[in-house]
Amino acid sequence: MISHLSGTVAGVGATWLVLEVNGFGMKTLCTPATAAAARLGAQTTVHTSLVVREDSMTLYGFQNADERDLFELVQQASGVGPKIAQAVVSVMGPEDFRTAIASENLVALCKVPGIGRKGAQKMVIELKDKVNALGAVTAPTPSGAGAAQWREQVAEGLQGLGYSTRDADAACDNVAHLVEEDPGVGIAVLMRAALVSLARK
Repeated sequence: MISHLSGTVAGVGATWLVLEVNGFGMKTLCTPATAAAARLGAQTTVHTSLVVREDSMTLYGFQNADERDLFELVQQASGVGPKIAQAVVSVMGPEDFRTAIASENLVALCKVPGIGRKGAQKMVIELKDKVNALGAVTAPTPSGAGAAQWREQVAEGLQGLGYSTRDADAACDNVAHLVEEDPGVGIAVLMRAALVSLARK
């Protein structure tokens, strides 16, 4: 089990990054917020979870151990795979998820792409006794989105979660006012606002 990786950021996309570790380029899939916080050439650490399938081995990376633990916990619910688990981390984060499960807030859970009402009910039933094991670490807020980059990062992140280009562009339009009001707003804030706007459709 690879618990974490520390190295130089050699490549970064909307939902992935490559760390150079002792001469090896290790690609990890990650949330848009984690990718946005990475800077080419900078040293960074990601907490990881390795998902092994018959035909693949995929490494997922997170800003802290609490996000990784949430990713692994969510997959203990029946019918939930890595893609939905990563969407949970992207949209809610550990503290919001713990609160939603404890209070049986199905509306909050249904804001995650791929989770319907029945899936949310299953999660509450199957994870209620396990969710308190999650720590209370809050992910650091990435630096400002940047006028030239935020729209591309948010759109690519939404498409990585399964939304169409048209929906992603519409969601970017819906949150553009947040950047106008605060040019330093983080990608994570914009992503969550964009996802909320799509959930209202």
